[in-house]
Amino acid sequence: MHIHILGICGTFMGGIAIIARQLGFKVTGSDANVYPPMSTQLEAQGITLMQGYLPEHLDPEPDVVVVGNAMARGNAAVEHMLNTNMRFMSGPAFLAEYVLRQRWVLGVSGTHGKTTTSGMLAWILEHNGMNPGFLVGGVPCNFGISARLGSDPFFVVEADEYDSAFFDKRSKFIHYGARTLIINNIEFDHGDIFEDLNAIKKQFHHLVRTVPGNGQIIYPDSDANVRAVLEKGCWTPVAAFGDSDWEARAINADHSRFTIAHQGKVLGEVTWNLLGKHNMDNATAAVIAAQHAGIPVANALEALVRFENVKRRMEIRGVVDGVTIYDDFAHHPTAIATTLDGLRNKVDGARIIAVLEPRSNTMRLGTHRDTLAGSLHAADQVLMMQPGDMSWSLEDVARDIKAPAKVFNSVDDIINELVGIRKPGDHILIMSNGAFGGIHEKLLQKLRAP
Repeated sequence: MHIHILGICGTFMGGIAIIARQLGFKVTGSDANVYPPMSTQLEAQGITLMQGYLPEHLDPEPDVVVVGNAMARGNAAVEHMLNTNMRFMSGPAFLAEYVLRQRWVLGVSGTHGKTTTSGMLAWILEHNGMNPGFLVGGVPCNFGISARLGSDPFFVVEADEYDSAFFDKRSKFIHYGARTLIINNIEFDHGDIFEDLNAIKKQFHHLVRTVPGNGQIIYPDSDANVRAVLEKGCWTPVAAFGDSDWEARAINADHSRFTIAHQGKVLGEVTWNLLGKHNMDNATAAVIAAQHAGIPVANALEALVRFENVKRRMEIRGVVDGVTIYDDFAHHPTAIATTLDGLRNKVDGARIIAVLEPRSNTMRLGTHRDTLAGSLHAADQVLMMQPGDMSWSLEDVARDIKAPAKVFNSVDDIINELVGIRKPGDHILIMSNGAFGGIHEKLLQKLRAP
């Protein structure tokens, strides 16, 4: 069977490609941006990549065209596919039909923490002698790859609320049929496809309706939006954590040591390299989900001690002359705030310089404009990149930030500023959900130069 993937170099669609290849299918794909690391990862799997979206990429005709959600009407390949009556489906639909139908699906959903929690859950299963399948929106360092078919019944999937395709505006997670479901949190995001928070909550309740009665839904009892979704109707046993039966208790300020208790009984302790209450909560959810799949809590905690975080989640890219450079995917005010708070608790009074590129569609629309300044409160200095195609100015945000803040129009100007102000002991936290013009390596090279 031959499948062709439109938009193959996105993290999710690239994962679909890897799994399809492991199923034994012939896989080809097109994308507007065919470049490393995704291109090299896919080519190493024997997948043929094509630059752009040309009709001739679909000749000879594949058995099915898998259409990424970045594709739209007017795209030359899409128009050719429709005009010639080719068989096509969305990425989530392909995953559901060819992989998930006979699997025990462990879905990880929510506005924040999906990728990290999915990586934790897959690693807990792996560490306990299983060979789970997984599809994660990043690269868990324990595995070195974003997706795998696996041979055991269990399949861990990052269950995203974003839409499936231009012809299917349901959230991706509706397709997956999760038996074990984590809902980490619910906030407003993806302002380019959701008109308000209620529209998002509606999709999450559609998700709840798909979880079977012999499944389990895991959620934080402190999240009012999740509770409101479940109160609309829930037909599945639930496990709440926080001030509930399940509770994680921090031992130190940066939450890198904590215990997990169930019904007041401490079941074990974790000491790891991750920071922040949000990661402690992610771990709690993963432990509960793993227990539902048959992994004893003590075994799950042992696995977490050996967990290596997903790339681009507080990843240290280098240390030069006492200056530490971090790369983090944070792009929503809540994620920015929790990331900064975790780092602040670790480094105490050391100076933190936050460098932010507001790149997501929601940021560019200005949806989070009023809450962005407050999310940066833990930084000592803030540098922000003004996207050229954004209709509103970051200068308004900069004026509301308590710390000294500047707005720049180029990556080189930011790098020059950082080189000029950095001091030994500084922590430079770079936040973006994109490549940010290669700023991390460029900055490291400049700091290492004589």
